[in-house]
Amino acid sequence: MSQKRRPSSARWLAEHKADHYVQEARRLGYRSRAVFKLQEIQEKDRILKQGQVVVDLGAAPGGWSQLARPLLGPSGRLLALDILDMEPIADVEFILGDFREESVLHRLEAAIGSRAVDLVLSDMAPNLSGIDAADQAGSIHLCELALDFAKAHLKPKGVLLVKIFQGEGFDAYLGAMRKAFESVTIRKPKASRPRSSEVYLLARGYRA
Repeated sequence: MSQKRRPSSARWLAEHKADHYVQEARRLGYRSRAVFKLQEIQEKDRILKQGQVVVDLGAAPGGWSQLARPLLGPSGRLLALDILDMEPIADVEFILGDFREESVLHRLEAAIGSRAVDLVLSDMAPNLSGIDAADQAGSIHLCELALDFAKAHLKPKGVLLVKIFQGEGFDAYLGAMRKAFESVTIRKPKASRPRSSEVYLLARGYRA
C-alpha cells in the first residue's frame, strides 16, 4: 500500500508542474529547469566561449551540459561528472561516480590529461536529509571540493561557478574564494526559487 505524500511534498510537486521554467524546459527540450540559471549567467557574464575546456560537476540530468557544449565549438571539450547516471549528450565526456571518492577524482583527472581547464561549473548538492545543519555542512563540503579541484586544474585567470546555500560556512567559503580569485560575484538567477537560500558564486581570474 502506498503512503500518502506529505503535504509539503504534494505542494512541491504541484508548484513544480506549474513552474514556468519547468514548462519552458519541456517545451525547448532541455533536461532540467536548471539550464535557465546557467543561461542567465552566461548572458550576463559570458563565461562559456569557443575552444574552452570545461568541467561540469553534478551534471545530471544534463541541462547545463546541453547548453554549454554547443557554445564550446568543435575545438572545445566538456567533461561531465555525476553520482547519478546521465543519458549521453553528443561530444560530452561523462564520468559516473561520486566526486567525494578519490578513485572517481583520479578518473576525471586522467580524462582531462595535461590540458589546463578554463572553466569549472559546479551545480552539486547533497542528498537532503531534512536536518538543516547536516545538509548545510554537506553542501559546503561539496563546494570546498569543487574549489580544491579548481585550484588544482584551472589555468591562470580561469573561472569557477559554484552553487552554494547561504548559511553556516558561507562567509568562510566566500573568503577562501576571494583569496584564490581576483573577483567573486554573487548571482541569484531568476530561475532560482525565491524562498531558496541557493545562490551562485562566480569567481573569475584564478591566481594560479
